[in-house]
Amino acid sequence: MSILKLKPACKDYLWGGHRLVEEYGVEYEGSVLAEAWELSCHPDGASTIVNGEYSGKTLQEYIDLIDSEALGTHCRRFREFPILTKFIDAKDNLSIQVHPSNAYALQHEGQYGKTEMWYIIDAEPGAFLYYGFKREISKEEFAQRIKENTLLEVLNAVEVHKGDTLFIESGTLHAIGKGILLAEIQQNSNVTYRIYDYGRVGADGKKRDLHIEKALAVTNRIPIVRSGSDYPHVADCDYFTVDKLNLDGKLTYRVQGTVYDTSFLSILILDGQGIISNKGEKVSYKKGDSLFLPANSGDWQIEGTCDALLTTIREKANPIRVGVNIGSSEIQMGIVNEQNELLDVKKYPTNPKRPASEIIEETAQNILSLLTDNDIPLEQCVGVGVGGPGTIDKRQGKVYIPITFAGKTSHLPRVLVR
Repeated sequence: MSILKLKPACKDYLWGGHRLVEEYGVEYEGSVLAEAWELSCHPDGASTIVNGEYSGKTLQEYIDLIDSEALGTHCRRFREFPILTKFIDAKDNLSIQVHPSNAYALQHEGQYGKTEMWYIIDAEPGAFLYYGFKREISKEEFAQRIKENTLLEVLNAVEVHKGDTLFIESGTLHAIGKGILLAEIQQNSNVTYRIYDYGRVGADGKKRDLHIEKALAVTNRIPIVRSGSDYPHVADCDYFTVDKLNLDGKLTYRVQGTVYDTSFLSILILDGQGIISNKGEKVSYKKGDSLFLPANSGDWQIEGTCDALLTTIREKANPIRVGVNIGSSEIQMGIVNEQNELLDVKKYPTNPKRPASEIIEETAQNILSLLTDNDIPLEQCVGVGVGGPGTIDKRQGKVYIPITFAGKTSHLPRVLVR
């Protein structure tokens, strides 16, 4: 089974409508459906396989069963499934919000931050969204305008139309306006800092929480320069690459491609119907479907009519790695770039009588410090290699029996731990 059809997790946020049920065939019994998480391994809402031998299992359960290599070699740098894909139906305005960077979110929330992109599927005449600021503002003015409810006066309102694309990097203040239906592809995170919510109340009758202090800490207050071109990709960053596929059923009726061992392929059907085939297997698709082909699936073909978004994970740009050697008397660590050039080194005493947990915690903090000292964002680090003397479990990355002779570490092979 190489073509998985997915059922989304559904979210009934108060600003949502019902178009995803009426027009996109999402199975949902409630009166409000704001978001359908079409491709998700997030614990807050996992998508479920509905065809073949893995029917009934979540996408994460499937990946756990068949091996994480199904995600592809470009995904090895992520500790979890890298992306989350949604349909969003905004019947009313969403809150003014911002998402943190990886470094901030990992420190304060225990999960990754969020960079995302929006593809506008449909928009009512005059529909708009907020995208950053009209002008640069200070942190003090930002805080004062939040307090005085005048924030909207300095926000950049962008009118949108069907087919428009916006890239929202972490730290960008934003909000989807009412009357917009869109597809969102984002990092696998559910961290949102709400800044302004129009005074609305939730189902419990209380105003929804705001996250002012965190928003002040992470928001980029400089106007965003929107790219005027989406060539050759609809969106492209270290977290996802998105391409648009269009088959009109006449001039273009069939497209072929190959899924290599570097990345899985996600296909989100925005419109149309037809057949997708791979390795002799054929699966029908229609408007609203989400399809997943694991890495190394080989040649595939799609035929019929469709507008679709194809998402893959590319190799990281300008990656760096950190090497750590834990000795009995000294811990050494260094940063290496893509050309295997040593950028910086740090050394400090091991103090081996301490508990292992303290040594590990100190090592992690020193790695972060070394990156910060060299002005390298956390997300540029794609791996950490840790060497330790002794009997090593390569699968779990653990040293079970450290070996020392007269206080000196024995010269045993080191093991690379991702």
